[in-house]
Amino acid sequence: MAESKSSPVFDAQKVTVIYVLGGPGAGNVIGKGTQCSKLVDAFGFCHLSAGDLLREEQNRDGSQYGELIRTCIREGTIVPSHVTIKLLENAMTEEVKKRTGDGWTDGRGRFLIDGFPRKLDQAVGFDETVCLASLVIFFDTTEDVMLERLLERAKTSGREDDNVETIRKRFRTYNEQTMPVIEYYKTLDKVAEIDSTVSVEQVYRVASATVSKLFS
Repeated sequence: MAESKSSPVFDAQKVTVIYVLGGPGAGNVIGKGTQCSKLVDAFGFCHLSAGDLLREEQNRDGSQYGELIRTCIREGTIVPSHVTIKLLENAMTEEVKKRTGDGWTDGRGRFLIDGFPRKLDQAVGFDETVCLASLVIFFDTTEDVMLERLLERAKTSGREDDNVETIRKRFRTYNEQTMPVIEYYKTLDKVAEIDSTVSVEQVYRVASATVSKLFS
């Protein structure tokens, strides 16, 4: 008799997960952080950045993943799926336990997950083991604009991955590995593609209207 597949940790009827994706630097063009904070204020989301969780983990004393994460960030490659998925699951579990208020009672929750999934196996792995995603917000723009923004950020960021060589690697990785994620969710009719070359206000109007439909 075949072994039955275990259910995800969270029930997608109770917990809403929205992925926020865009090419390297797309967020700098329209202020992806700004967009996420506006959506947090309007809809009561918890905003989780996969990149922030990984950066915190690489510096955490005693982390079993620290050196691996550091190497991946330096090389512009993607951290193994099981690491990122586990960090997100742990963060979500904590939030569901401690939060109260609209959208957060009786095991419910609302999450904006930023910069994840970067690969198809991450997408499928998270959907199957943690929670089925409801929507992907995809901020789209050109590589030229992304490069210009990242080099501008490099002047003040102090991040070791903000240099032309690593940025080019990140573009290649993005095209080869992240775009198939967008295509996959398009086949499931779960992608809201938003032109991020327009103003912050215009981008937010579209993003907000898209999210409103989920909760209407």
